[in-house]
Amino acid sequence: MSLNRRQFLLLMGLSASSVVGWEIKKGFLTVSEPPHQKILGVDPAIAEISDPKPLFRFVTIGDAGTGEKGQYDVANAMFRYHQNHPFQVVTLLGDNIYINGEIEKINQVFEKPYQPLLQQGVKFYACLGNHDIRTENGDRQVTYPLFNMKGRYYTFQYNPVQFFVLDANENADWEKQMPWLENQLQHSQSAWKIVYSHYPIYSSGVYGVNPELMNRLTPLFKKYGVQLYMNGHEHDYERTKPIDETTYLTSGNGGAAIRPVGSSEWTATAASILGFTAIEIYPDRMVIQAIDTENQVFDQGIILL
Repeated sequence: MSLNRRQFLLLMGLSASSVVGWEIKKGFLTVSEPPHQKILGVDPAIAEISDPKPLFRFVTIGDAGTGEKGQYDVANAMFRYHQNHPFQVVTLLGDNIYINGEIEKINQVFEKPYQPLLQQGVKFYACLGNHDIRTENGDRQVTYPLFNMKGRYYTFQYNPVQFFVLDANENADWEKQMPWLENQLQHSQSAWKIVYSHYPIYSSGVYGVNPELMNRLTPLFKKYGVQLYMNGHEHDYERTKPIDETTYLTSGNGGAAIRPVGSSEWTATAASILGFTAIEIYPDRMVIQAIDTENQVFDQGIILL
């Protein structure tokens, strides 16, 4: 595992003396109380290169589609954030419709919670999770217009970043998907490349490391310079240190019941708390902020190009 400080400067991790209080129970880190203050420390090297406005800003959430209070709390926080920090895109990291992916629930679990953002013209780009394929293999989600899916796997671009969206479910067609992904990565002209699916590759949560996805995907990430991989599935937040120049981000805390998360050798920050992740793209860096339902930043990091 290659850890390169130039590629990822940690602004502030969670610790017992900073943002939240932690209790260690059965090998897991759990939040003893929600954070009530913003991050206090900023690396001077990062402060020196701050710009007033990013080229592109987006938000990512996963495991959100419950239609329950947790989802609405996160959705409302996203809208409050949007008022001060407008973003164009939300990437949905799967399990968009609980429990069985029934498109008949779309109003309850998507259109109502995010109505204020949809009215502002924010676009959502979804991938399929394990719950989503339980009904009609997720086909009706793929064709649902507001999920903006061009297929079960697809790509889209907002200069200067290109997104590559994968179907990593157990019935995924990897024989077609892998050549497609390599071709898309190889011909991408974007400075920033972000890949996402529902499933984690590196995780300290309930499901842990996924060797199959690791073997399939990480060689391509290294070969073509993918800076960020995002996923849900784990109902927690975790950001890794760079692993062969790729950072792995779990943002499965978008509304479903939170689960405990541990800490591994590659972990930069992990937290069991509802929220969303905001990502800003600059010409020379990507800034990641994890934000809770009270709009407090509980993790912040930067990837340098």
